[in-house]
Amino acid sequence: MVWLKFCFLLTEVASSMNTECQEFCGSTFGSTSNIALTGQVKAKNLLLIGSVHSPLNPLLQRADASQSGTLEGEEFVEFYKSLTQRPEVQELFEKFSSDGQKLTLLEFVDFLQEEQKEGERASDLALELIDCYEPSDSGKLRHVLSMDGFLSYLYSKDGDIFNPTCLPIYQDMTQPLNQYYISSSHNTYLVGDQLCGQSSVEGYIRALKRGCRCVEVDIWDGPSGEPIVYHGHTLTSRIPFKDVVAAIGQYAFQTSDYPVILSLENHCSWEQQEIIARHLTEILGNQLLSTTLDGQLPTQLPSPEELRRKILVKGKKLKTLEEDLEEEEEEPESELEEAELQLEAQMESEPQELSPRSKDKKKKSKPILCPSLSALVVYLKAVTFYSFTHSREHYRFYETSSFSEAKAKSLIKEAGNEFVLHNTWQLSRVYPSGLRTDSSNYNPQEFWNAGCQMVALNMQTAGLEMDLCDGLFRQNAGSGYVLKPDFLRDAQSSFHPERPISPFKAQTLLIQVISGQQLPKVDKTKEESIVDPLVRVEIFGIRQDTTRQETSYVENNGFNPYWGQTLCFRVLVPELALLRFVVKDYDWKSRNDFIGQYTLPWNCMQQGYRHIHLLSKDGISLHPASIFVHICTREGLEGVES
Repeated sequence: MVWLKFCFLLTEVASSMNTECQEFCGSTFGSTSNIALTGQVKAKNLLLIGSVHSPLNPLLQRADASQSGTLEGEEFVEFYKSLTQRPEVQELFEKFSSDGQKLTLLEFVDFLQEEQKEGERASDLALELIDCYEPSDSGKLRHVLSMDGFLSYLYSKDGDIFNPTCLPIYQDMTQPLNQYYISSSHNTYLVGDQLCGQSSVEGYIRALKRGCRCVEVDIWDGPSGEPIVYHGHTLTSRIPFKDVVAAIGQYAFQTSDYPVILSLENHCSWEQQEIIARHLTEILGNQLLSTTLDGQLPTQLPSPEELRRKILVKGKKLKTLEEDLEEEEEEPESELEEAELQLEAQMESEPQELSPRSKDKKKKSKPILCPSLSALVVYLKAVTFYSFTHSREHYRFYETSSFSEAKAKSLIKEAGNEFVLHNTWQLSRVYPSGLRTDSSNYNPQEFWNAGCQMVALNMQTAGLEMDLCDGLFRQNAGSGYVLKPDFLRDAQSSFHPERPISPFKAQTLLIQVISGQQLPKVDKTKEESIVDPLVRVEIFGIRQDTTRQETSYVENNGFNPYWGQTLCFRVLVPELALLRFVVKDYDWKSRNDFIGQYTLPWNCMQQGYRHIHLLSKDGISLHPASIFVHICTREGLEGVES
């Protein structure tokens, strides 16, 4: 068994070495089964992997005590043990162990209370963890934890930096929709750029599978009477609207049972709008919400819990919800006449790159909204934003406005508290600038700071911004809904995202970056080099809290680098803070190469000795790559420099 573990470990080690070493592992050892049958490893071959640049070199030399050129029996066992040894964990273990061999139940309880900040539940938790992670049956019976069991615990989900209590649905899901952050996508149909990129139903499938709950559909008149979806006035490809609806219906609730919002950008003629309404009704069936939940006039938006497995349409509406309910059973005298009476512009389309001629044409012709499509908009009537005063005086709680990123930024600076108050009773959607033709993203954090619920991102574009989005929505079962902090839900809130004041409790964060484990070599073109890793810790929150610090780099060691450096941060509004850990490969000649990252909300962070399991740029696990840290938070800002 030890031998098989070694074989897999050797493969992981090679990924931290240079390219020649990786190729050598495959050619020298072949398959795991072949190695297991031979039961020996030529030390001189292993020494090729442990080149002068490698941390394995002294381990290999010490293991071949007989100098026979082959590791056999006890030599191999000793090499495996030295390869898997974690000196920093051993030191921690011995600090709490009276005999250096095991942690008694009381010693483990002390560790959980003093270091892991588990509090009163430490005694019960200690028994659970020993039963779960102690490999020896005798150890479980005696309620003791060996070094192997201790390491298994630290590397597990219970020893992870992300608090496991935040993984399932742990928040109140019975509040009105406007009380939540909602995972939202911009131009969901695009899998590339905004000018010539491909449109595909795959964009909807990917977004819904990652927990997105608000998707955008730009609909235009298509050939043969069938509406199409694409980015208007561009060279992006086109897909049938009915295919989009079918994909949404199939994948809407595979990841989350909570409601999906279809943000419709309707550019169609009357005739094709009727087809849109028919496709929505026929394809989505009972999933589509087409009337209020109880048939009565609501006094507030329904909750995610009440809307489980329902799809809501967000778009323009001819009448108020009150008028809809009053006239539900009445036949209109003339649908066309009724539609022409609408007072608002029927197009709330986001800015497109149009020629002056196209703009003139747009001003002259204003499509009329079809009543059958209008009727499908229930709780999310799209309205134009003029001012916060205008919204308070003329709009209702079920009406929602969209803001360009520039407009939203301006409002936060000019009237941050008014924006916060606006978002306590109405839904707001923010979307990227039309100038982001490369499908790049803005930083969503500044809009979350103001309580904006639907902060739409180009989900096809990996990077910092999507790391923040994935980090925020990693909690609460990845449901796509996260309850906003109390001060962003209070209708009397005095919070201003640019000028925060009490009662928000500041905290000091101390992060000791201890070590790394099996960090992959990302840049395969640098064949002769081994990673020189450093760790950067970034905090995103209100402007005053947004900062970053980094460790020094460790030269030529991606397998088990050790830093042992402490970083200190002051955070004024921790309730809004996200932490991002980034591991980079230092390069003095050019930009540092990205190795991996992990992002999480402050309120989901566990204190104590924790492992952080790294993810790729696309959010895919880089197992077994991780970093080992110690986290400590303190009330107040004493002793911390700005």
